[in-house]
Amino acid sequence: MKKLILLFVLVLSLASCSLGDDSNNDFYYEILPIESVDIPTEFVLGETYEIHISYLRPSGCYLFNEFYYVSELNQRTVAVINTVYNRDCQQFEDEIVEVSFNFMVNNNGTYVFRFWQGEDENGNDTYYIVEVPVVE
Repeated sequence: MKKLILLFVLVLSLASCSLGDDSNNDFYYEILPIESVDIPTEFVLGETYEIHISYLRPSGCYLFNEFYYVSELNQRTVAVINTVYNRDCQQFEDEIVEVSFNFMVNNNGTYVFRFWQGEDENGNDTYYIVEVPVVE
């Protein structure tokens, strides 16, 4: 019985240990400002459009991860999220990366897209705002 209890305690203590050191993460996420956007001037209800976004990649440590995308009625807020690896990477000057997403038009009216372009000198978010009407 003592051996069984000892084995149980040993298994529990091993299961609760972390094999890695979480204080030194290999990567983190960073939102990068959008430089330019290629978006149609009008949408047709029910159609799908590919929206192209360009941003500057500072080094080889930055890799596109996903879009930050928030939908509120006919307003969309979009930003580019990169995974940044904690390594010694080649620095870039003005390397433009183009990414895209598909947008399906589900509502009438006008869509308002807010593309995040960074922060101003006061720390307020700035956006490139595009209004795209839906036509029949």
